[in-house]
Amino acid sequence: MALGSVGLKTHIWNNNIWSMVFLGIYPLILIILLWLIGAVIGGGLAPMGVDRQAMFIAHGNSVVLEYWPLMLTCVSVWFVVAYFFHTKMISKMAHSHPVTRKEEPELYNLLENLCISVGMSMPKLYIIETHARNAFASGVNDKNYAVTVTRGLLNSLRKDEVEGVLAHELTHIRNRDVRLLMICIIFTGMIGFAAQMMWSTIRYNMLMPRMRHRSRGGGNRGSALLLFLAIALILWIGYMATLFTRFALSRRREYMADSGAVELTKNPDAMMRALMRIAGMDRMKQTSADIQMMCIENTIPFLGLFKTHPSIQQRVQILSDMTHTPIPDMDIQNPSTSQQPFIDSKDQTNWLSRDRKFRRKKGNPWVG
Repeated sequence: MALGSVGLKTHIWNNNIWSMVFLGIYPLILIILLWLIGAVIGGGLAPMGVDRQAMFIAHGNSVVLEYWPLMLTCVSVWFVVAYFFHTKMISKMAHSHPVTRKEEPELYNLLENLCISVGMSMPKLYIIETHARNAFASGVNDKNYAVTVTRGLLNSLRKDEVEGVLAHELTHIRNRDVRLLMICIIFTGMIGFAAQMMWSTIRYNMLMPRMRHRSRGGGNRGSALLLFLAIALILWIGYMATLFTRFALSRRREYMADSGAVELTKNPDAMMRALMRIAGMDRMKQTSADIQMMCIENTIPFLGLFKTHPSIQQRVQILSDMTHTPIPDMDIQNPSTSQQPFIDSKDQTNWLSRDRKFRRKKGNPWVG
């Protein structure tokens, strides 16, 4: 009905290999960036009459030889901190809160039953108090795997549809998609942080005209600003390169997770309905772009140009063709008007309740 076990095992194996490759590639990318920064500094500071090209290469080599141990130490510390504390960091970024069986019995039991059916450990369960309809998985090992869903998803989808979404996120965990993505996020975040710090330095220097005019070395200050701009450009190029790697992984993994969800639930119709109800209602304004890219759906293109997820229409059509199941009778372009158990207000802006966290809903949050 869905992708065969051989295909899934191959996908898991490939993800494990890519995890190891990225663990080696990303430090190499950082060393290359360090060399380029050193080379730019060497070329920019070269005195008149000196071969700039030779100075460019020589200074890049010397900077790498001198600072690579410090850089790899910083990378290791960053990775260790992110490895052990990324669950709390993601929770803060997503504005989510953990829930227990007592607080959300229906949701907790659905997730637990799916875990039991495949013999996997129960991940932690989080909820984001927003009208948006979305979900994502996170973590790098059995101790910190987590599944996060939005309140809007629970209020808007039927029980079997929510089960399909949970199965989709569990498949990401089973396929090691989550581990691979977290490694990408950790290193991408590191380069992005360095680029933002450099850009902040540039803006500070540009917005301090009094200091610039009072300084006697105005020419030197201008040269330093150009040097900072070159370094920032190098860092942003490195950041973009790691982001596009993430996009390629993200698009591929969603198809596999949809298929795995159908294998778990044996209900392709519910999975297709879930995707169609989520379509166009996924945006969480209070979260970062990194969180949005982890979700089951993300309609926000990066830089307004690059899609991070395949379209819902494509995913539904593939599930229909693969399982020989008719597409549900819903308008995929406007799913919120078709057989919708929960109608949002006309104002579709997302919200984050101050006290909703402490006022747990009673009864079944889904319409049967």
